[in-house]
Amino acid sequence: MHEEQAITRGPRAYLSFVGIGLTAGLLSGLFGVGGGTVIVPLLVVLLRFDQRRAAGTSLTAIVPTASVGVISYAMSGSVAWIAALILAAGAVVGAQIGSRLMPKISQKALRWGFVVFLLVVLVSLFVVIPSRSAVFELTWLSGAGLVLVGMLTGVIAGLIGVGGGVIIVPALMMIFGTSDLVAKGTSLMMMIPTAVSGTIGNLRHRNVDLVGAIIIGVSACTMTALGAWIATLMDPVAGNMLFAVFVVAIAVQMAIKAIRSR
Repeated sequence: MHEEQAITRGPRAYLSFVGIGLTAGLLSGLFGVGGGTVIVPLLVVLLRFDQRRAAGTSLTAIVPTASVGVISYAMSGSVAWIAALILAAGAVVGAQIGSRLMPKISQKALRWGFVVFLLVVLVSLFVVIPSRSAVFELTWLSGAGLVLVGMLTGVIAGLIGVGGGVIIVPALMMIFGTSDLVAKGTSLMMMIPTAVSGTIGNLRHRNVDLVGAIIIGVSACTMTALGAWIATLMDPVAGNMLFAVFVVAIAVQMAIKAIRSR
């Protein structure tokens, strides 16, 4: 315990927290993701956090990061508010299901399954190019679809600890026909209630390095608006290509975990 505290409280740790936050913030604004897929592995590798504490710290840092991102996208009218709340409600329920299923399902099989899912997403990113003028229409059918997508996202998050952005953003573009900016802004909005809910539970169980989460969150906030601004300047095709690179990075990370798991 003493060694872990020394690692997570020295000057190197504070610099690492800032660097992790800046990186996660830029990617969060650019792609509409929470940044957990960046924060968690970096905390584990650089500061020797255990997986649970890294995930809890990441989730807490995501709250301010996503909030700044939502404000940035909302300024250009790129947030579907009701859709985000429906997705969040589904995700909260799905996360409970996922956490209950976790002990019963092979983590290795889950990770390989998620890699396959990401490969499907990757292919679709080259096939479907979103229109910036696309308008999301909420109907009973699309509302039911949002609940299902939210629940699926929550289940996957509960099972393997992957945040929702990498699922929500392509789903909104390819299933619901939203523009890339609306997909990103809505994804960030959906994460806030989910992250707050998870953070309350993690704080109760002491799975959060609060100092680290605050430094990462504040650092990320300085870059999130920049990432969102770059996204609005970027052509949708170029945006899809960059998001595809991000998806490949996550797929490789998940495949490595699957290979190393016993």
